[in-house]
Amino acid sequence: MNRIRFGRGLVLLVCGIYFAVPMAASLWFSIDDNKGGTTFRAYTELLNAPGFSDSLVLSLELAAVTVAVLLLLLVPAVLAARLGAPKLRPVIEVMCSMPLVVPVVALTTGIIGVLRWGPDYLQDTPFFQTIVAIQDPDFPIVLVIAYVLMALPFAYRAIDSGLRGVDVVTLVEAARNCGAGWLRAVFTVVLPNLRSALLNAAVLTVALVLGEFTTASILGFAPFSVWINTNGKSDGQMSVAVSMLSLLIVWLVLLLMSAAGRGRRTARS
Repeated sequence: MNRIRFGRGLVLLVCGIYFAVPMAASLWFSIDDNKGGTTFRAYTELLNAPGFSDSLVLSLELAAVTVAVLLLLLVPAVLAARLGAPKLRPVIEVMCSMPLVVPVVALTTGIIGVLRWGPDYLQDTPFFQTIVAIQDPDFPIVLVIAYVLMALPFAYRAIDSGLRGVDVVTLVEAARNCGAGWLRAVFTVVLPNLRSALLNAAVLTVALVLGEFTTASILGFAPFSVWINTNGKSDGQMSVAVSMLSLLIVWLVLLLMSAAGRGRRTARS
C-alpha cells in the first residue's frame, strides 16, 4: 500500500514539475525588466489595450449560448433514446462523433461556402437577411453554429457517461408511479442525477470556445482568442504575457463553473 502511495505521489510530483517549471519560467520572463527587477508593463498594456474587454465579453457570451444550445439539443435527444427508442442510440452516437473526423479548416471552408449562397442564390428571398444576420460582428451566430458542431462529440461523451451510471428508466418509472408527469420526472428526478455530467459537458464546451482560434480567424471575427493573437506580436514579453493571461482567464472561468456546481450539490445535500 505504501508503495502504491509513493508511486502516485511520484507521478503527481513529476507531472507538477513538468507543468509548473515552464509556466514559472514564462511568468518570470514576462515580468523581468532585464535590470534585476520586475515590471508588469506587458500585462498593463494588454489590459488597457483597445478591444480587450469587448473581445472577452464576446467570447463569454458565445460560450454561454453555445452551452445552452448544445444542452438543449443533446439532453432531450439522449433521454428520448434511452427511454423510448434504444435502437436509435448507435445512430445518435455516430452522428455526434462525426465532427471528430472533419478537420476544422474543412468545416470552416464548408461554412464559408454556405454563407456565399446568400448573395449568389438567396438575394431575392427572405433567407438572405438571415444569412446576413448570423454574420453580425457584435454577436456572430455563425460561430455558435460552428462551436456547437465542434463541441458535440465531447459533450455527448460526457452526458452519455453520466447516463451510463444512472438507471434512467427505473427512475422515471418510479417517479411516474408516484404520480409525476413526464416533464416533472425528467426535471426533478433525472436531471439532478445528471448534474455532474451536464457540468462536465459545459466545462468542455466553454474550454473549447474560449480557446478556438482557427474558425473565428478565417471567418473574420474577433473573439478573445483572435484578439490575443493579434495583440501579442509586438514584442517577446507581450507574447508570453498574452499566453499567461489567456491561460489564467480560462482557468478562472472553468474553476468558477466547477465551484458553482459543487456549491449547488452541497446546498442540496
